[in-house]
Amino acid sequence: MFKNITAAIIALGFAISSSFILFAGGHKGISEFRWGVLGGENQSDRLRRTKCMVEKTEDLLGVPTKMFAPADYNGVIEALLGGNLDAAWLGASGYAKVYLSDPDAVQPVLSIVSKDGTFGYYAIGFARKESGITNLSDMKGKVFAFGDPNSTSGYLIPSVEIPEMGYTMNPGDHFGDVVFSGGHEQTIVGVYNKDFDAGVTWSGGQGNWEDGYDYGAFRLAVDSGLIDMSEMVEIWRSKLIPEGPIVMRKGLPEDVKIKMTGLIAGLPSFDKECAYGFFQGEVMGAKVVSHEDYEVIVAARKAKIGG
Repeated sequence: MFKNITAAIIALGFAISSSFILFAGGHKGISEFRWGVLGGENQSDRLRRTKCMVEKTEDLLGVPTKMFAPADYNGVIEALLGGNLDAAWLGASGYAKVYLSDPDAVQPVLSIVSKDGTFGYYAIGFARKESGITNLSDMKGKVFAFGDPNSTSGYLIPSVEIPEMGYTMNPGDHFGDVVFSGGHEQTIVGVYNKDFDAGVTWSGGQGNWEDGYDYGAFRLAVDSGLIDMSEMVEIWRSKLIPEGPIVMRKGLPEDVKIKMTGLIAGLPSFDKECAYGFFQGEVMGAKVVSHEDYEVIVAARKAKIGG
C-alpha cells in the first residue's frame, strides 16, 4: 500500500513543515506510541538527540510517546518482533533479520537521502594516523574491531567484501584477531584509545573527514567531543550500502502510519536541529522505501548468517 501513497506522504510532509499540525486528545486505536533507537552509542546521548522526536510524536498523535534505547541492536530487533515497538530506524541488516524472522512484523516506510541525493552510505575502516596503517595489507597480525553482529556496516558488509579482497575474517589468517566491540561508538573510541589497531564503522562518507563527514557514527563522535578525526585515517571503504529503513509495526492504524511518515519526511524542512539529531548529521531529507529496496541485503544476510 505504501508505494501507492508516496504523493500523499510527501504532500503531508510539506503541510507539516509549513504549519505543524496537532492531533491532540488521544488517537483511536492506540494509547501510546513506542519508538526504538539502535545501540552503538551510549544510551543518554541516544535519548537526548531523539527527545525532540518524542515530543513531536506526542503533539502529532496526542498520545504518550516513549523512546526505548536497548544496549544492543538485538534489543530493538526483538522488541519489534514481539510487537513491543511501533517504529524504529534500523540498519539494512537489522531489517533483514526482522523480515527473515517474521515478514509480517514491520514494513519499511522511509529512508534518508544524503546531501547530494545519494541513497546509501559506507562501511569505513579506519586506524590511528600514528600507527602507520594505511590499508588492509598493513593490518597483518593486528586487531581489527567490528561493532555488532546485527550491524550492516559494522559486520555484514565488511564480512562479505573484505574476504573478496583476499583477507579472511578468521583470526590469525591475516588479522591477528577479529573482535566485536559492542557498537559503533565503542569501535571508534576503542581505536582512538589504542585498544584496537583498526575498526569499521558507518558514515555518509561525504564532506570533510575532520568533521566526521556529513552524517553517521563519526559525525556523532566528533559532535560529542570523543575524538579528533585529524588523528585518524581511513584505510578501507565498502561499496555503497542501501541506507537502512525507518520501519513501522504493520498492525498500526493506517492513518497513524501516514501521519508519522509525513512527520519524519517533513522534519528536515520544519526543524533542522531536530532532524540533525534524529538523522545523526546533515542529510537532504527522506524518501519512501519498500521491502524491494532491501532484497539484496536480505539475501546477503540469509547466505552469510542464516537469519
